Amino acid sequence: MGNSSSRLYSALTKTLSSSAVPQHRDCLGQPDAAQLDPINPKDLLEECQMVLQKRPPRFQRDFVDLKASAASSHRPIRVMQWNILAQALGEGKDNFVQCPLEALKWEERKCLILEEILAYKPDILCLQEVDHYFDTFEPLLSRLGYQCTFFPKPWSPCLDVEQNNGPDGCALFFLKDRFELINSANIRLTAMKLKTNQVAIAQTLKCYETGRLFCIAVTHLKARTGWERFRSAQGCDLLQNLKNITQGAKIPLIICGDFNAEPTEEVYKEFSNSSLNLNSAYKLLSPDGQSEPPYTTWKIRPSGECRHTLDYIWYSQHALNVNSALDLLTEEQIGPNRLPSFNYPSDHLSLVCDFSFSQDPDRLL
Repeated sequence: MGNSSSRLYSALTKTLSSSAVPQHRDCLGQPDAAQLDPINPKDLLEECQMVLQKRPPRFQRDFVDLKASAASSHRPIRVMQWNILAQALGEGKDNFVQCPLEALKWEERKCLILEEILAYKPDILCLQEVDHYFDTFEPLLSRLGYQCTFFPKPWSPCLDVEQNNGPDGCALFFLKDRFELINSANIRLTAMKLKTNQVAIAQTLKCYETGRLFCIAVTHLKARTGWERFRSAQGCDLLQNLKNITQGAKIPLIICGDFNAEPTEEVYKEFSNSSLNLNSAYKLLSPDGQSEPPYTTWKIRPSGECRHTLDYIWYSQHALNVNSALDLLTEEQIGPNRLPSFNYPSDHLSLVCDFSFSQDPDRLL
């Protein structure tokens, strides 16, 4: 595969061989990977594509221009939200009956995930179901210029799978040359005053270009039907934490997450009606600007086909504008066997938005 390919394999081999590293490292620390040589993202993308050359090409998705006002005076902030599917769950628990096991091989699936990230070049990346943080994502993304934070679930279901790679959790990455970290909080969500297995990360960042502060949060709420009240309680707890962090919406806010909740659920209504004045960015793709996409996850399990809207990017609509959003895959692109597949590495679609600050930062609720 040539010298350039061997460079990627060298980098990935080093990270993958580090699985013997203790599982319970300081999640906020910046370990040895940050001291390794930087990686050119174009080179890494080319190497991923070489690894994937026997697979179908990546789906083409286009950004939809949503700017309704004058152009911003600063570069937009690109935010990516994605439940990437924990490797242990994909292989061991989720039971995607139409997905060949070969399509889930980590050696290639990780390159599909990296290819998706590298193709859209987010300034901020919010991931859920990350169970290869220490051996893949932190070592590689830190070398691409990201500051990395990981918060695992206290009782991750990944640990029940043989030959797992440790617990899954939420991860947050931001480009260090664009933002300064002002404050970081790892939040273990509560419900009915009880600590739960779901978590969130909330970080206050300062944009170097504008000097403006904003808060970015990532979360993954409880899954499964029958847990609607539980998710509602978790959402209320997260909102209360974010009210405190943003000083009651004085600091603009972006929340990314797999909420495991359709728009009809109470937790969705709580975010829509919050005093933080939040809006869901992907509603803006609908003709009336009021409807969520028809799906953000689409899979086939033994119980049948599961097609749901569960993933969201919420934002402070009084302080932030959505310049554009990445359109979703069509049913034809997804194909009859649904997700994941040889074409796409997760059962959830990535969401990507470009944000700009409002020209009137003092205009609040």
